[in-house]
Amino acid sequence: MVFIRDTEQSLKAAVFLVNTLPGHDGEDTLRTLSDFDEYLAVNPYTGAIRRDEAEMSAVRGIRARLRRLWDVDRDGAVPLVNEMLRDGHALPRLVIHDDYDWHIHATSDDAPLATRILVEAAMAFVDVIRSDEYDRVRVCSADDCDSVYIDYSRNGSKRYCDTGNCGNRMNVNAYRERKAQETP
Repeated sequence: MVFIRDTEQSLKAAVFLVNTLPGHDGEDTLRTLSDFDEYLAVNPYTGAIRRDEAEMSAVRGIRARLRRLWDVDRDGAVPLVNEMLRDGHALPRLVIHDDYDWHIHATSDDAPLATRILVEAAMAFVDVIRSDEYDRVRVCSADDCDSVYIDYSRNGSKRYCDTGNCGNRMNVNAYRERKAQETP
């Protein structure tokens, strides 16, 4: 599945941010300003960015809210997305800047970064919902991982995240289990 560039970037940024949450597959990976800088380097945002503890804390504060989008189906996502847009006072407008062609910004450039991240993610999920592709919003199938991902594969068959080498690990485990059953 191919989404337009800004939708895919916002989805990838949301996945990255959600996967910084602590879970049974790891610890919180957004604890320091260095961690925050890494997030921003991989997921650049325009507008005002302070890169301080308060801003990082606000961004950390939206992670669980974004994570809920992976816990619901398409219909269940609608009120969550609408609430994010409403809380962010979203007012979509077309913009062009840097190397990006026309795309949508739905908050002002001076809105708090956490608000802009939340609204951009919500706008991306609007596209996922409208294109009826919500079944691509997934949690890793590995038994020891709860990371999230969006399945961009052509046939929608991806089962594991890219965070912890889960696909490889589960394939090795399955191979070893088959070999153990073959040996008398």
